[in-house]
Amino acid sequence: MIPKLQRNRIISLIKREVVPAIGCTEPVAVALCVAKATELLGCRPERIDVALSANVLKNAMGVGIPGTGMVGLPIAIVLGATIGKSEYGLEVLKACTPEAVEEGKRMIASGMVHISLKNETNEMLYIEAVCRAHGSETTAVIARSHTEFVRLVKDGQILLNRKSAEMSDSEEEYPELNLRRVFDFAMTTPVDEIAFILESMRLNKAAAEASFHGEYGHCLGKVLRGAKETRIMGKSVFSRILSYTSAACDARMGGALVPVMSNSGSGNQGIAATLPVVIYAEENGKGEEALIRALILSHLTVIYIKQSLGRLSALCGCVVAATGSSCGITLLMGGGYEETVYAVKNMIANLTGMICDGAKPSCALKLTSGVSTALLSAMLAMEHRCVSSVEGIIDDDVDQCIRNLTAIGSRGMCETDRMVLDIMTRKSVPGEDGTM
Repeated sequence: MIPKLQRNRIISLIKREVVPAIGCTEPVAVALCVAKATELLGCRPERIDVALSANVLKNAMGVGIPGTGMVGLPIAIVLGATIGKSEYGLEVLKACTPEAVEEGKRMIASGMVHISLKNETNEMLYIEAVCRAHGSETTAVIARSHTEFVRLVKDGQILLNRKSAEMSDSEEEYPELNLRRVFDFAMTTPVDEIAFILESMRLNKAAAEASFHGEYGHCLGKVLRGAKETRIMGKSVFSRILSYTSAACDARMGGALVPVMSNSGSGNQGIAATLPVVIYAEENGKGEEALIRALILSHLTVIYIKQSLGRLSALCGCVVAATGSSCGITLLMGGGYEETVYAVKNMIANLTGMICDGAKPSCALKLTSGVSTALLSAMLAMEHRCVSSVEGIIDDDVDQCIRNLTAIGSRGMCETDRMVLDIMTRKSVPGEDGTM
């Protein structure tokens, strides 16, 4: 068993990275930043200037904003200034009302919101909000993670100034992970210490079930439950996993005012790390302890991979999240560490290279592709069939495989990322007034 002090540090890491979020985390983080700048200002801004890194801009352009029926950044920005509370973190917009949305539309129409690309930053995740009113000016900057404020300024007085590359004392205490340690933690930690992970099941299942009763995104989750689709796919564990996972994503990307449990700053990652494991466990009569350990294995695997990949990248997060769920499903199938290693290698051999072209309703399609591969990889792993080290980017050492994956996603695909953003920003998109 991992010593208690190390267990506590890993538990703290999970609790920091697996948190509730309402809406896509990039526009919500922008709203959070604006909310903080507004709170420093002490009144409603007359003008708001927001500067964003390219990856934040990419992920905020085409996604629904919770409770608004609108897409994109302007409505998120004005709601951050009017109803946003920074103390709510990634649930900053949970107090949204129809009246607030109408007021927000008027504010947008007044021309008070200005959005630009922050070219002079090396941060993949960078948000700068400047609010002005009555001759006063405040600045709030979030960098590196979606809720981390690194700079606060009011009327030239610096209230907070921390380099984004610096780590807080608590972060420095987090132990380094590898897949063996992740697996051992999931298997040996007393179950009462990790039972909190069941909240991810409650939130993400509720989001999926809300989606089944609404019209969100492309309604992929509902479509997969339709009569025609059932005749093709049948009523199986596989089809139920796909429908629940895609439905929760439909709701989140379509602007439903429901929370999901995120992982490493992404709600979609949290959904894909949770629901395939939950549905597999339910359909196969697995007990609560088995489910808890499988969810911990899934979520902590995602956290481990994201440590070297980074918060935002050119690589779609569903690749990482589905790798986590494949590990959790492998465990529920009766697999041990060896089979978990096989599952990870099979995932990396298959999905590496899937691009992230922003957060949007069609992310549900990518999550479904990722989860399909997760099940396939787990089934192969349980038959002791695994992509070998003579094939492609796979290495004998599973942790080196993971480093190969994250190197491609964080460095090798940089030019792809620039081209994707260029394509997205050059398009003539209908509905640029923010309507859906």
